[in-house]
Amino acid sequence: MKILHIITTCDVGGAEMHILSQVRGQAARGHEVRVAYLLGQGTLNPDFREAGAEWVGCVGQGFLSLWRLRKHLRWSDLLHTHLLRADFVGAVAATLWGRRRTLISGKHNDERALLNPRVARLHGLVGRLPVRTIALSEHVGRFVQEHGQLTGKGLVCIHYGIDPAPFMEAFANREKLHADLRSEFDFGDRDVVFVCVARLAEQKAHDVLLQAFAKAKAGWSETDRDLRLLIVGDDPFFDGMAKTKAWAEELDLLHDRSVILTGIRRDVPSILGASDVFVMASRWEGLGLVFLEAMAANLAVLSTQVSAIPEVVENGKTGDLVPVDDAQALCDAMLRLAGDDELRTNYGERGLERVRKRFTLEAMVERTLTVYGEVLAEARS
Repeated sequence: MKILHIITTCDVGGAEMHILSQVRGQAARGHEVRVAYLLGQGTLNPDFREAGAEWVGCVGQGFLSLWRLRKHLRWSDLLHTHLLRADFVGAVAATLWGRRRTLISGKHNDERALLNPRVARLHGLVGRLPVRTIALSEHVGRFVQEHGQLTGKGLVCIHYGIDPAPFMEAFANREKLHADLRSEFDFGDRDVVFVCVARLAEQKAHDVLLQAFAKAKAGWSETDRDLRLLIVGDDPFFDGMAKTKAWAEELDLLHDRSVILTGIRRDVPSILGASDVFVMASRWEGLGLVFLEAMAANLAVLSTQVSAIPEVVENGKTGDLVPVDDAQALCDAMLRLAGDDELRTNYGERGLERVRKRFTLEAMVERTLTVYGEVLAEARS
């Protein structure tokens, strides 16, 4: 099978990492894969090539992108688009170059743009062009029907899946990684380390996270260990890093290295394996690939009870979920988890078990390829 993926960017993000896993799984099963993207720095280009993509390239966003996609569409058996911009460009290109019968759309998030009535109406028209729409969670499926004006025809849910091995290996080497992490960031041996791995974007609510952490620091009573927060990630297109740094400075969290802004890191499994609690104050999430990664690393998870997060994190079993935009509730949960080693261990063990049962890479790749096969069979009939 010749598969063409079109994505908005080829930079680090949850959707991009998901597609990278799909490409790796598809290439390993003998399929030919190409990846076109519309904008960005192409940070993940080498990763996609290493994963088995025979071609990776930027086609731009204007009318020229439609022409540049022509030869790749004619090469392909099937087109799979991802995220709103790529969905629109891919749908127009597939219609223009006669590939609409094998067009599939991937929905990775409850896109805020669809709350705009004009965007929703346009999406309702363009969104009917694909013969299948794959939503990564039940929540996203409901969202694109309600706000994206889709009928639900051809809509299927395929949850993200991951290979837990790198994260399980990191947990197995936790003692060494623990020492390395504390040496690199000058943390105490017994400090409780919270970690957030996410784009520095409004969706992730780093302002609320920092407010909650500042409250938790003020309320922490143990004298022989401290609370620390690692914020891993960046904002390649906007000013998220500057804003996050300003919030942390305003709360006086940077001078004593209580909070460390690491930027983008390529050793996320190691950082997760060396930390104690994964925390993210999301305002919305399509699913949250990083939750699966944290659970695979045996980490307790602390987040918000919104969107698809309860589909992944079982409240009170694999982590704690609090109301969105509630810094005090997040603070209280931080203090509870920081002070209870046994609870963190129990959450981590159950989280790993849940990932291994419900969110495997093999199941995700195979279910996606099954949808591809159905689409091709229908196109040929």
